[in-house]
Amino acid sequence: MGWNSENVSVLIGKTLLNIENSHDDEMAFITTDGDRFRMYHEQDCCEYVRIEDICGDLNDLIGVPILMAEEVSGYSGEFESCEGDGTWTFYKFATVKGYVTIRWYGESNGYYSESVDFHQVS
Repeated sequence: MGWNSENVSVLIGKTLLNIENSHDDEMAFITTDGDRFRMYHEQDCCEYVRIEDICGDLNDLIGVPILMAEEVSGYSGEFESCEGDGTWTFYKFATVKGYVTIRWYGESNGYYSESVDFHQVS
């Protein structure tokens, strides 16, 4: 789409109205001031990037300001099942109600991106 991915830290100080999590490869964060942010990966051949785990209750992020929003990622090395790359990405969020960590994992043959995109869409 030609967008540059934003840093999730843009959510700090914003209050979320809703989080939509209907698939293992996309989430949407809707703020009380009408902004919508999309966290996703545009899948290509020879790669697969997905949400592996959500630690914490997403409801803890609703209705109160976001105090922490950060991304941490790293390389996991080669897979046992095939030659290729693996990248994990953790998104850590906090409010006064609690902490939530969203863990993404991507694998590919080494020629495709395993990164997660985060964009404001409205």
